[in-house]
Amino acid sequence: MKSETLNVNGMSCAHCVHAITASVTSLKGVQDVNVDLSAKTVRIEYDAEELSIDSIKLAIVEAGYEVV
Repeated sequence: MKSETLNVNGMSCAHCVHAITASVTSLKGVQDVNVDLSAKTVRIEYDAEELSIDSIKLAIVEAGYEVV
């Protein structure tokens, strides 16, 4: 298992937390997603053999948020 914390812009409410969580958890290999709205971060635990961090970033961008 690998853990990454990403800085994400554009999150402002519970809907944002839900949208990002749903988008990332739908990816095969993701074990856990923790969105910290006040810190503007998303921590993901995932199987690096099944999924790349770039795929996770793309899912967040496609949900309408900016990974910085």
